[in-house]
Formats: sequence, structure tokens, C-alpha cells
Amino acid sequence: MGHHAHNPYGAGDKAVRAIDRKREKERRFMLSAAFKYADDLAMKLVQRLLDNKIIETTSESAIREVFANLLQNLQDMEEFDMNFKIAPIRQLTVNPNFISLYLTQYIIEDLINHSKIDDVYGDDIDIYKAVDSVMDKIRPKEK
Repeated sequence: MGHHAHNPYGAGDKAVRAIDRKREKERRFMLSAAFKYADDLAMKLVQRLLDNKIIETTSESAIREVFANLLQNLQDMEEFDMNFKIAPIRQLTVNPNFISLYLTQYIIEDLINHSKIDDVYGDDIDIYKAVDSVMDKIRPKEK
């Protein structure tokens, strides 16, 4: 006769799996929305960055194109690569939007070297807040 050990953590495991499923569903939703609305989000993002004096550029359209391409390609990106990119600023804020973190780090690390960017201003948190104020539109709304 087999003996089955009672797992006192079974309920906890079930809850963790449910949270992981919910997070993954939200992640897929946001990546899909970023792809679907890439041009509109890129336009709003560049405008917000300019309005908040975070970037100076010689070509708004070139920078819009950069962000539109980034947003369209996020869903094809490996999760490891995205996590590696956002690792330096992961603790920037409570409950961060992973897409906002990715774009913030992109602005700090990569966009600053773009030929059409004159300069990037602001602290990491200022850049994140500007980015997230646009990207918040693609977060799933709590029911």
C-alpha cells in the first residue's frame, strides 16, 4: 500500500501558479497591445519625452520610427534578453511596467547614442515616469 505524504504547501503552490498564470497573461496582453498600437504609442511617447524636456532631437520622425520598431519587436524578444536589459533599473519603482522599464533603459543606454538625438536629460525615475505615463494605457485594467 502506497503512502502519500501530505504536502502542507500544496495550497501555496496552487496560489503561486495562479499568480504566475495571471502575470503571464498580462504580459502577453501588453506585448500584443504594444505591437498593435506601436505607431500611436511611439508618437505619444516621443511627444511626452519632448514635452517633459527629456530628449532633444533633430528628427522627431526618426525617433518615432525607432520606438515604433522597438514596440513591434518586443513580442519576438526572448524573455531573458528583456530581463537582462531591465536588470539595472528593475527596483526603480514598485510594481513597474516591464515595457516601461525596457524603454527607459533603452533611452538611457542606447537612444542617447542615436545620430538624431542631441541629448537625454533627467534621472532614471523621471524618464521612467514619462515613459510609463504613455505605456500605462496598455496595462490590463483590474476588474
